[in-house]
Amino acid sequence: MLPRLLLLICAPLCEPAELLLIASPSHPTEGSPVTLTCKMPFLQSSDAQFQFCFFRDTRALGPGWSSSPKLQIAAMWKEDTGSYWCEAQTMASKVLRSRRSQINVYRVPVADVSLETQPPGGQVMEGDRLVLICSVAMGTGDITFLWYKGVVGLNLQSKTQRSLTAEYEIPSARESDAEQYYCVAENGYGPSPSGLVSITVRIPVSRPVLMLRAPRAQAAVEDVLELHCEALRGSPPILYWFYHEDITLGSRSAPSGGGASFNLSLTAEHSGNYSCEANNGLGAQRSEAVTLNFTGRRSARDPLRSLPSPLPQEFTYLNSPTPGQLQPIYENEPREQSMAVHGRQQHSSEQKAQKPWGHIWRTRFP
Repeated sequence: MLPRLLLLICAPLCEPAELLLIASPSHPTEGSPVTLTCKMPFLQSSDAQFQFCFFRDTRALGPGWSSSPKLQIAAMWKEDTGSYWCEAQTMASKVLRSRRSQINVYRVPVADVSLETQPPGGQVMEGDRLVLICSVAMGTGDITFLWYKGVVGLNLQSKTQRSLTAEYEIPSARESDAEQYYCVAENGYGPSPSGLVSITVRIPVSRPVLMLRAPRAQAAVEDVLELHCEALRGSPPILYWFYHEDITLGSRSAPSGGGASFNLSLTAEHSGNYSCEANNGLGAQRSEAVTLNFTGRRSARDPLRSLPSPLPQEFTYLNSPTPGQLQPIYENEPREQSMAVHGRQQHSSEQKAQKPWGHIWRTRFP
């Protein structure tokens, strides 16, 4: 009776103990590797051979049955959360099973969202490629990136990907793309915005237009000639250079864009061709030439002074594809307005009554 009782007590102890599944680390975060170990605390004999298999929920993991008691998982994700266990099979086809272990994979919220540009510095040439790069310093899993234009937040695009950075591309930057931008990233814990980034679209200057403004139809020595140069397009600041027969007369700057003027007191040597150049650091453009021919020193009987007051005259010479072909255009146009107008303007009867009238000389463009 006693031997039988001892056998009943010894039998469970002589059998292989229950398998243990050990996960390292036991509380993984998304993207981190995990090692699963199927551990057998007690073996019946030292030469026993086993085959091991690992499971999550109802699915076998890895290669299936293997002689290795370990399984390496390169990266765990939120969807890998579940119930894990392992099995061991002896040569006699006896299968041992571990208890189930719940492994929860933790997601790291996004943090420190930033927006950068390519090219760097937020400045891009008109027509060039502009890339807005949204990045997060921390965050795991699928991250949704969104890009916005302007402070009010015009949504441009959204992307969802398993990455810490994403890009939004403007293939050919235009003047209308000059604005403030920001991006937002989120992975299920609420949106996290970046700071504002200002984009400047740099525009090369267009070919400038040169106007010569003289106080009379036939300019004379000692008259003051105004050279006005203006590029209709171009990012400021713009530097203008003025030339007489390719000899530099001087330069003027337009810090906020627009045109600039240079005054010249005429001498006998100042007949000939005039031109100007505009440059904003993105390339220089030269105007067409304007030809000016004038008489000698004005007489004591200045024809301007013989005109009835108040009828001042002003004559404007514009650069033309055929320099030197000046045609008078008689327009009822105030002197104050004639200096800046390239085409005809219409004025109210009230303006006509208040401002004196004169004549404008201009070159006609074909």
